[in-house]
Amino acid sequence: SDVLNTESNDVVMATLPLFHAFGLTVTTLMPLVEGIPMVTHPDPTDGVNIGKAVAKSRATILFGTSTFFRLYTKNSRVLPLMFESLRIVIAGAERLSADVRDAFKLKFNKSILEGYGATETTPVASVNIPDELDVWNWKVQCGARNGTVGMPLPGTSFRIVDPETLKSLPRNEDGLILIGGNQVMQGYLNDEDRTTHAIVTLDDMRWYKTGDKGHIDEDGFLTIVDRYSRFAKIGGEMVSLTAVEDSVRAALQPAEIECVAVSVPDAKKGESIVLLISPTGLESNDPDAIQKRILDYGISPMMTPARVEVVPQIPMLASGKADFSAARELALAAAS
Repeated sequence: SDVLNTESNDVVMATLPLFHAFGLTVTTLMPLVEGIPMVTHPDPTDGVNIGKAVAKSRATILFGTSTFFRLYTKNSRVLPLMFESLRIVIAGAERLSADVRDAFKLKFNKSILEGYGATETTPVASVNIPDELDVWNWKVQCGARNGTVGMPLPGTSFRIVDPETLKSLPRNEDGLILIGGNQVMQGYLNDEDRTTHAIVTLDDMRWYKTGDKGHIDEDGFLTIVDRYSRFAKIGGEMVSLTAVEDSVRAALQPAEIECVAVSVPDAKKGESIVLLISPTGLESNDPDAIQKRILDYGISPMMTPARVEVVPQIPMLASGKADFSAARELALAAAS
């Protein structure tokens, strides 16, 4: 609440599901604790009625995910003026795509501020905030930096370490992200082994091992590269599957296409990359034609999917994130 600098006339548009830590704490408990009115809607994908509710109630704060914001941007029935009253729009729960951020700004003239956290950290650990002008010295206090997830909340610390030795790494060097602070969980209920694996004590402070790879820049902004589980090991080289997806979107245009890259076992290279792609927005549904466009774009051979599978729909979780486990099972089933 302090970081967002909530105001007496704020109204929260609450659309995120209660079974998700982000929706439960940030869009439900936070406005209740602060005494801020909230307007609730049970379906975060229903952009039209969310837009109408924002306009009618003059809502000022909207939280969502990159996937949901993409839907609002693409839906022609969600009119730009519907979101005119919003003063803060924050994305979390999944990585904010640059194309979603740019398209949202172009359509609604609102900047999406990206945050980061985990259920185990209750859940918010960091967030970008609007820049502020210091009227005493006329300098701009930088609160946001595109491509980052902001700086840690007060009382929270980040540490970047070697994933094997847990030795601290210097600024701008990628490593395992640790989150420390009062909001770190006590542990997993009745699961001491899993708790011991996830929580580590360094310098008399408890840290949560996020499983995410990233770095901190010279000003303290955190950039997330990918989850360690979202890397494919091809011929001994680690390849980010998220980077593969970004490259594919750039190659195929428009960037609104829905795709997910997964790694599958490969007898020669150890692992290979399979691209699952939805036909929506594609010029051609032919996997060979899609593969050719990717190759013609000039993506490095290491990041080029070995196989393309056109599927009716990308597997999604109820929270709006891509279901990577289901996607991998789908890729394996298609191969067999």
